[in-house]
Amino acid sequence: MRFSKALLIYNGNAGQKNIDLSLGASVPVLSSAIPDLHIIQTERQGHATELCERYGSEVDAVFILGGDGTVHECTNGLARLEKPPVIGLLPGGTCNDFSRTLGIDQDIRRASEQLINGVIVPVDAIKIDDGYSLNFWGIGLIAQTSLNIEDSEKDRFGKIGYFLSAIRTVKDMEHFEYTIEMDGKEIRGEAKMIIAMNGSYIGTNQLPFQGIRYDDGLIDLFIIKNTNLTLIKEILTNDPTVNPNTLSNEIDHFTAKQIKVETSNVTEADMDGEVYTETPSQIAVLKHRFRMLKPENV
Repeated sequence: MRFSKALLIYNGNAGQKNIDLSLGASVPVLSSAIPDLHIIQTERQGHATELCERYGSEVDAVFILGGDGTVHECTNGLARLEKPPVIGLLPGGTCNDFSRTLGIDQDIRRASEQLINGVIVPVDAIKIDDGYSLNFWGIGLIAQTSLNIEDSEKDRFGKIGYFLSAIRTVKDMEHFEYTIEMDGKEIRGEAKMIIAMNGSYIGTNQLPFQGIRYDDGLIDLFIIKNTNLTLIKEILTNDPTVNPNTLSNEIDHFTAKQIKVETSNVTEADMDGEVYTETPSQIAVLKHRFRMLKPENV
């Protein structure tokens, strides 16, 4: 038996009906394969980080049932451990972006079965100052979109709420000046959005850029010099075969292991959909920091 003891952490703010359905779909599958399965509900913001940091070293695996915010909290706790346990992502939120990057089914029961029978793969993490990101870090339009989304839109429309917020935000988005150091090279310019990627999905959409990998020890940095509705549509075409060099003259693509970002004015930064840090930012890739479950042959 692969895992003797595991922890299942689920988002306590998901709504009782959703929680009951999610647990009902996942727990029977997990418990049939794991003799000692502990289930803990988060009680407040930051609780998942505390739980993972406290109990992560005592289990063989941690399964995370929640959305991108819950995953972000858990990985921030697990990244601080000397040897993090294996991580399994169960899609319990609106977007579930990194689970999509790993090819995990968005039906919770099927996802549970895939993970129990899946393979363990190494996954990089991005360290940003004192925190960690699994999927992305970004400033400009992406952060303002997260800040401007209304709770009623998110609850009612789900992922479409993010697009509605982006449409409102892009109209008023101004350029900002930046200075970026990447592995010893410095560049300067103006942009409306800068994104450092580890995963390949944002807002359930696969970015149309080739070469983004979660296990190559590199950060993919995209500098979007101008934004409009046409460009946003291009970025979210769901066509991964598009060459980033020909996608648009408004996008520059770099890869690096170490990045320092400074802006002319202090700018709020988004990590995995959570906005609580700001520039300047020190960004570094932690190659193979995590071991994660993914479906076999995906």
